[in-house]
Amino acid sequence: MCRMTILLLIAASVEAFGATLRGQLRRIAPAPRAALEAVVATPAADVDASLKKGIASFYDASSGVWETVWGEHMHHGYYGLEGGERKDHQQAQVDMVDEALAWAGVDSGVPPVRVLDVGCGIGGSSRHIARTYGGSGVGITLSPVQAARANALSQAQGFGDRLQFTVADALQMPFPDNSFDLVWSMESGEHMPDKQKFVSELVRVCKPGGRVIVVAWCHRDLAAGETTLRPSEERLLDRISRAYYLPRWCSGADYVRLACTHGLRNVVTADWTKSVRRFWPAVILSALRPRNLWRLFRSGEATLRGALVMPLMIHGQKRGTIKFALMSGVKAKPGDPRDDLSPVLPPPAAVAEPESKPPSPKPATSSSASPSPNGFVWGNTY
Repeated sequence: MCRMTILLLIAASVEAFGATLRGQLRRIAPAPRAALEAVVATPAADVDASLKKGIASFYDASSGVWETVWGEHMHHGYYGLEGGERKDHQQAQVDMVDEALAWAGVDSGVPPVRVLDVGCGIGGSSRHIARTYGGSGVGITLSPVQAARANALSQAQGFGDRLQFTVADALQMPFPDNSFDLVWSMESGEHMPDKQKFVSELVRVCKPGGRVIVVAWCHRDLAAGETTLRPSEERLLDRISRAYYLPRWCSGADYVRLACTHGLRNVVTADWTKSVRRFWPAVILSALRPRNLWRLFRSGEATLRGALVMPLMIHGQKRGTIKFALMSGVKAKPGDPRDDLSPVLPPPAAVAEPESKPPSPKPATSSSASPSPNGFVWGNTY
């Protein structure tokens, strides 16, 4: 095939992707009041079950495509503190794991012997951590396809019984208290409908003196006097959430407060939004390659929905609404001084100029201690 034909095919693919995206964005306006009222009347247990089913089916359908194009790590890549480093994108994902572990102080302490990977994908982080520090680990996911693939890859790479992957709910983990030296959650907290229960479970299964690390998409920290995000910001996050099966977002500061409340000490946080800014443009470019476009369309509607809102992630990061946040802390031992539980909070997020029409007051929506949010139509609004 000549170069001109290839260029024409790529141009046509980009135009088709853009046209489809514009059509989809016109259709993702907030659900009608009647539809929302119907969901509000649905029991919380049914809403949770619908969310979990949606998450599982999304990753069942999309994980194979992601692995083929991007490898075994299913998370952002790290491109240097300011995000300016040019590197292989799969290597950037490995660097994200290494940099997060180093930032949290894992490199400077006793190597973890038993690791839990919460939201393990196909086990990329677990295998890398096991290679780096030795020891053993367990990974959990809602996706049976991911769990099976993670086990197969680990066996093929010679880990034997050191690593095991299973289907389990992160809000009701099937492990005894104080089971793991390192509890690791790389971009899985976004899917948790009850952030308080999520952090509580992470701390529960961590050994005293062990470390919890959470890396997650968050919304910006609220400024003094704010009780909620702006309506335009809420609409942006809703559009992304419908595609990726995400319940209500929280801020990095929310994670810090929850960590301290549930017994972590020496809690630290960081904003690496700049460090990951190359990631989503790279994912979009990889999706637009003719062979990958075909894989994308064959993988089904849920995967396509996720692809169509990728530009919104870039937009949200550029406008300061979406943050890539890290939080880490050590589980307190009996007798640890209470003063050590003080959080190291991030500085207040910069507040953009107010919109032309001030939003009408409404109840606070950023609390991460609230139960599963009724009133949200998981993934069925396109």
